[in-house]
Amino acid sequence: MRLTKLWQNRSPGDRHLSTYFCFAAVRLLLVFVPQLGYVHPDEFFQSVEVMTGDHFRLEHTRTWEFNNSMPVRSITLPFALLRVPWSFYEFIAMYLRTWWDVELLGTYAYVVFPRLVYTLISYSNDWCLYRICRLYGLRFEIRLLALGSSWVLLVFGTRTFSNSLEMAMCSWLLCLVAECMLRTNTVVYKKEFLEEKYDKAESISERVRIWKLKNALPPHNLQHLLAMSTICVAGVFNRPTFLLFGAPMVFFWLLRGMGTRTVTFRDFNLRIVLFCLCALPALVVFIFCDSLYYQHLTVGELHMMHLNIDNFVFTPWNFIKANLDSAQTASHGVHPCYVHLMVNMPMLFNVLALASLGAFAQLLLRFFRAEYQVLPRFQSIVSLMSGAIFVPLFFLSLINHQEPRFLLPVTFPLLLLHAPKLITGFSAKYPFQKDHPLLRWFYDRWLSSKASGPYLLKIWYVSNVALTLFFGFIHQAGVYPLAADISHVMATKPAATHVHLMTSHIYSLPLHLLNIPSSRVLHFNRQTHQRYRRQRDFYMYEYGGLSLDGLLQKVKLISGNCEVKQSGPSRLRYKLYLAIPASLSADLHEALVQSNASSYLNFELLNVFYPHLSTEAFPRLKGRHPCDVDAPHWAHDDFRGTCAVEQPPALSFAYVNKQFSSFVHQLGLALYEIDVRRKKPPSRSVEVKMKATMPETKA
Repeated sequence: MRLTKLWQNRSPGDRHLSTYFCFAAVRLLLVFVPQLGYVHPDEFFQSVEVMTGDHFRLEHTRTWEFNNSMPVRSITLPFALLRVPWSFYEFIAMYLRTWWDVELLGTYAYVVFPRLVYTLISYSNDWCLYRICRLYGLRFEIRLLALGSSWVLLVFGTRTFSNSLEMAMCSWLLCLVAECMLRTNTVVYKKEFLEEKYDKAESISERVRIWKLKNALPPHNLQHLLAMSTICVAGVFNRPTFLLFGAPMVFFWLLRGMGTRTVTFRDFNLRIVLFCLCALPALVVFIFCDSLYYQHLTVGELHMMHLNIDNFVFTPWNFIKANLDSAQTASHGVHPCYVHLMVNMPMLFNVLALASLGAFAQLLLRFFRAEYQVLPRFQSIVSLMSGAIFVPLFFLSLINHQEPRFLLPVTFPLLLLHAPKLITGFSAKYPFQKDHPLLRWFYDRWLSSKASGPYLLKIWYVSNVALTLFFGFIHQAGVYPLAADISHVMATKPAATHVHLMTSHIYSLPLHLLNIPSSRVLHFNRQTHQRYRRQRDFYMYEYGGLSLDGLLQKVKLISGNCEVKQSGPSRLRYKLYLAIPASLSADLHEALVQSNASSYLNFELLNVFYPHLSTEAFPRLKGRHPCDVDAPHWAHDDFRGTCAVEQPPALSFAYVNKQFSSFVHQLGLALYEIDVRRKKPPSRSVEVKMKATMPETKA
């Protein structure tokens, strides 16, 4: 009873902290569930697909970014974060397989283990936020709660995006810069205070004492220099856009203490030179490792010292050159310059995005009105965090390809500045200089603590939970179970049987999840101690948003080619599968009937993986009346919610229930097996009868 009262009488800060720990545990739990949602193909194809495929010698897809002639992705960080941990994991899995017959390598492990590594790194964001709050005397409970409950951490923080690493590195850099700024301000203030006391001192003994106190002050000019320069180099090689995020942070680090008698331009220039020198070791390591991996540099060339500039790869420069090509970026999608500001920021941070944009607009208004006395000091934590938000936001908005994940590093500074508004409201006091009736009404109805305070935290919870469920468990969520199912097919198929998988209107399937040994490298047989090359027996065809008529033409072409090989001398058997969103099943049947392909092609529905939502094939909210759940029974749909065999239905609960059932059944990924209908040879009795009825011919 006493414990219950103590629990109920907790302070708001304790309640926020306990809720944060719950969300932190949920973040780790979501790794092992695992989340089936597929946010973006880059989650796999920019690191995990290549690293896991290389390490375990599995079939995998190497995108154009890993082209040896002009690679744009550095391999050093993915190698350190994935290949090295995979080595320890493989060692443990080998002994568990030998001693206890427990298999730890499979589709589940290939998904979960890399996510676990990145999730553990994501907790460093929490520590950096706590560290800055403690240094500057800020309330850390509500800030940690906002960070832990954000869908950015619950979804992106648990995925293997290079943007997630970029977010962590920006947090590390911000933490170091904030600590350096605080120490410099403190040391400079004490030093100037002691110098003033020294000049006013009357006795020699007092001057000696002040001189000793002045020399006992800790150094501050080059604090964390090596760590910061190394983080910057690693960040640029991870994603060259780190230049936009790191530049304002490094600028604040270089500028700290300027304007005082203690720190001069000589210190500013010295910091720049030493910062560049300290970045050289990390720069050499990254260039050397990338050059070895992409085979621009070999051990023989190193031994003979036959080296030139072509032996070294600088992937950030290749990345920048590729993205300066407008046609190259346009192939990934072209967006207006306001998408980051008007769409991606509210999508990532909802009410706090509005709060940050409003606060920054207020700062700009005061600056242009020359109200400098109410602006935050330039060398303050508020200016540092504001620069870390809006400087990269401005430059990223100039690029024609804009995705929400590009703004992940903004999460840390934005929440540190504006998370308390979730409980205090948009503005605790009247923010305008003039007391206009319209402005007063707007403040009282929308901005004040009384008007917005009770609702912002609830809106934050609801929106973040909804986005976590959507992107974590619904969006393209059928791809992972599809991979597990095809992996089982490959493991249990008969020998000398080729498997062909066609996909349409879904994201690319990571091949390493199928756990198929690669046919492009040599394998080692531990029993015979011989090397061998495995014959390729899996083929995948991805057709993106191809129309169903075009897709059927591809089906005819592939099935015809497989039939030729099966009837040829090799007698090569095959299995042909098609994976499409369930919302396209009825359209597929109609296309089959119209093209007359159903007379010789048989589509058998093997499985439907729920849930799965492809925005490229969004389920119809209204239009198909579910007179039968099985799509092939639909015919002559007039797109008014009726079937040809029924009368137009009246609006009723039963009709709405059927429409809802139809919508839910479309939220899946359908897997079909396709085979060719073969004509049965005539029986013996039929042959005899045909011969008896044939007329005799004279010689």
